[in-house]
Amino acid sequence: MATTLTSRAEDYSQRYNDLVKYADLAENSAVRGCMIIKPYGYAIWENMRDILDRMFKVTGHQNAYFPLFIPKSYFSKEASHVAGFAKECAVVTHYRLKNWENWEIIVDPEAKLEEELIVRPTSETIIWDSYRNWIKSYRDLPLLINQRANVVRWEMRTRLFLRSAEFLWQEWHTAHATPEEADAEARKMLGVYSDFVRNFMGVFHYKGEKPEHERFAGAVATYTFEPMMQDGKALQAWTSHNLGQNFAKAFDVKFTNQNNELEYVYATSWGVSTRMMGGLIMAHSDDHGLVLPPALAPIHLVVVPIFKTLEELNEIKAKLQPQLDQLSSIVIHSETLGDYLIPVKVKIDEDMQKSAGRKFNERELKGVPVRIAVGRRDLEQGQVEIFRRDTLEKSFVQIDQLAHTVQELFLDIQQNIYKKHEKFTLDHTSTANTYQELKEKVESWFVLAHRDGTNETAMQIQDELKATIRCLPFDLWEEEWVDPLSWKPSKRRVIYARSY
Repeated sequence: MATTLTSRAEDYSQRYNDLVKYADLAENSAVRGCMIIKPYGYAIWENMRDILDRMFKVTGHQNAYFPLFIPKSYFSKEASHVAGFAKECAVVTHYRLKNWENWEIIVDPEAKLEEELIVRPTSETIIWDSYRNWIKSYRDLPLLINQRANVVRWEMRTRLFLRSAEFLWQEWHTAHATPEEADAEARKMLGVYSDFVRNFMGVFHYKGEKPEHERFAGAVATYTFEPMMQDGKALQAWTSHNLGQNFAKAFDVKFTNQNNELEYVYATSWGVSTRMMGGLIMAHSDDHGLVLPPALAPIHLVVVPIFKTLEELNEIKAKLQPQLDQLSSIVIHSETLGDYLIPVKVKIDEDMQKSAGRKFNERELKGVPVRIAVGRRDLEQGQVEIFRRDTLEKSFVQIDQLAHTVQELFLDIQQNIYKKHEKFTLDHTSTANTYQELKEKVESWFVLAHRDGTNETAMQIQDELKATIRCLPFDLWEEEWVDPLSWKPSKRRVIYARSY
């Protein structure tokens, strides 16, 4: 199966599609633009979801659920919001069929809805309509609510995990008493996302603020971090938004402050989606298949016994089981969670219909972090062969040292995956002082270049180079220079890149 993968050098885009298919992560559904997430892919997503859920609850947030259908009138209350989503909205106009005759489905014209319903593209409008009833006083604030849901954005060009008409995500919607508290919340939760992506996904990234023309519809500030994929493109899958008072004013959400005065609340929203799966695939995988960080892998260790009879299989299992039983948890240190324990999941591949070579290839394709191969001769020598997926290295380990070695190997793999992606990103980040330099480098690099601050210049670069400003990095110092296109003065660089 692994030999069917298109190499990264030959066609990176096709190779991504091959990997999603052959690693059994997802497939296209009968509904155009929608996807079916298969059990192995969903197991990875569940690990992501559950860790993030723990992070959110530790920071004081609660889960709730709001309707899939949103009255059309709600969208008209926040003009910039509806403008940002209008072309992607799916609309429900009728609530029943008239009949089904001769295999023809006919909508009942008398069953037209009094008000058309938008299928949820995001939930700000319906949530803020509810918040109007929930928030009365400063004592009700801050209100920190998360929703896990599916959303629909009718994309014309779709790609599994990266862009689909329906996808899964979590969306937080918080309300605060002051603009300072709201902005601090938006920045704090960007830091929580960053913690997860760095320490659990093993992905290096740049943090910063989106320019005005790239903000979320209805936001006064959008914060983001931008990781680099192996083809030099950026992937935006994590954003945090300071919404100011826009939605509070649109839905008349006021509270009585400590001075006994009525005031509109201040809002944030932020979310991550199944695009994270695409980022995980493109950040780490190689020509052999997936490379999964142990923190997120559905299976951490696969044991492939080499046997001819059931007696040999049972002998191998009996010899290894005491060591396998000693494997406990992988300890991942997180700024948000402290030391987070992930129980080790072991799979013994007893399938008698497949050769050992085929089993090796399949597990490499699916990115299992560690593989053990052991036969009767290995037992006689008191050793097993260990293979680590991230470096493709093999070594022999004494059976009585197996648990200790594997336990340490998990942490080494987790750290190595991050360091490898960090090095790749830094090696492919460059600077440009002229337009020609920007044009040449942005094809496959992140480029730090000055910006004059105008939308006109940014849009011209986007049209000509197919590159956008990914963020205004938090950690770059000010320096006097000029925009490479307009030659107008500039005091800081931004990151330009092509993106998914």
